[in-house]
Amino acid sequence: MAERTRTPSLTAVRTLGAIALLVIGGVHYQQYQYDFYSAVPTIGPLFLLNFISAAALGLFLIVPVRPKQGGRGRRLDLFAALSGIGVAAGGLAGLLISEQTPLFGFMEHGYRFAIVLAIAADAAAIALLTLYLVLARGHRPAPVEERGHPFNPRPGMPAAER
Repeated sequence: MAERTRTPSLTAVRTLGAIALLVIGGVHYQQYQYDFYSAVPTIGPLFLLNFISAAALGLFLIVPVRPKQGGRGRRLDLFAALSGIGVAAGGLAGLLISEQTPLFGFMEHGYRFAIVLAIAADAAAIALLTLYLVLARGHRPAPVEERGHPFNPRPGMPAAER
């Protein structure tokens, strides 16, 4: 019973982590497209790559299409969460390094709104997706008979009594 009560919290944490990844992607796209980071060698393509990967992982984690895939869907969620942590940690590390010393010949100066938002979203994504992985590790999905199934619409009732 305790394992089933964690499902809403798993969904909430995964969804909030996905939203943080979408914010990360949005900030990087805005900086790439409208603050002209696209013109900065090496850094521009990295901003575009961060946008693409954060947006793709965020959308993947926010759309609940995998429960029907069973164990494979769960493994995909765990891999996407781990990948999202990597994207957020990589972006945060790059930003913090570029504030102190040139990174690929580029150096950030000051903490304007976009940088503060990126730091907050990176930290939130890392924390939330790590929490998701921790919670998911102890969670085992209920067997198909308990969840309900198209061929067993009344969970818990043996087939002979239907």
